[in-house]
Amino acid sequence: MRSGVVYQMDVPYREPVRIRGFEFGNERGARTCAVVGSTRGNEVQQTFICARLVALLANLEREGMISANKSVLVIPCINPFSMNVQQRFWPVDRADVNRSFPGDAQGGTTERIAAAILRVAQTYEHGIQLCSFNQQGDFLPHVRISHQGAISDLSATIARDFGLPYVVTRVPSAFDEMTLNYVWQQHGTHAFSLYSKATDRIDKGSAQLVTDAVLRYLVARDILAPAAIKATGPASASELLHEVDLVDLRTRRSAGFLITTVRVGDRVRKGQKLAQVLDAYDTHVLETLQAPVDGRVFFMRTDSLVQQHMVVLRIAPDA
Repeated sequence: MRSGVVYQMDVPYREPVRIRGFEFGNERGARTCAVVGSTRGNEVQQTFICARLVALLANLEREGMISANKSVLVIPCINPFSMNVQQRFWPVDRADVNRSFPGDAQGGTTERIAAAILRVAQTYEHGIQLCSFNQQGDFLPHVRISHQGAISDLSATIARDFGLPYVVTRVPSAFDEMTLNYVWQQHGTHAFSLYSKATDRIDKGSAQLVTDAVLRYLVARDILAPAAIKATGPASASELLHEVDLVDLRTRRSAGFLITTVRVGDRVRKGQKLAQVLDAYDTHVLETLQAPVDGRVFFMRTDSLVQQHMVVLRIAPDA
């Protein structure tokens, strides 16, 4: 294992920001895969998963299980300043590092960080980013790809090597064009966003699930020896799912307490009662939410209070 500073930047009134990276394998070998952890200061789970990968890969390297002609880079956190002060975005101007790509070496703070990370990350054939989900709630761990043509078509096929339940593809919006995943693909890298169940707390179960998925992917790329995954959990037969096919189940005109009767991952049948909205003063039932299709619960809001027209569940419909 070789560790070093990927990028360093001086900031007023604090010690310099140092972004550390850990490289495994042959430093002169093919740059095969880069793993990038948290881009935001509250992404504790994503940093934790990368830290576990660093420890596991160090052990595997000592055991001679990393290819002699390939290399892997792990950057656990590219925004340590925000994490140190417990702020999701850059504390000075509230800028989002993951909306600053491709960056600008002479630009603002987050643009400089993005440019430095991309300069290194784009030299790898495969890229894995550990991301936080954009909706508050519980969901199935999955792989996500911003679709950009031929490279994304191949990425969607090899993404099954992670062994997670779903590979989700989405048509990128203008908002996505400043993310690492999108820009990575523009530079010819097979880019994947991996989502675990938690963000600002450590969930050991889903952290292990995602860690195992990354190891399986590295084995499939011939970076790790097959014996490296002998202790991992069983892989799932990944189902390809387009994000637009997810079926949203929303409250209508009701707001109040949310009571759900299912869990994420449960199979549901069309017409099955999944949740109720109760009046906040006397708990009488204001609204009952039923499954609109047969499928599997992909996402579920965990807030105890809901508002009108709010997405409560998202169902992955049966093929």
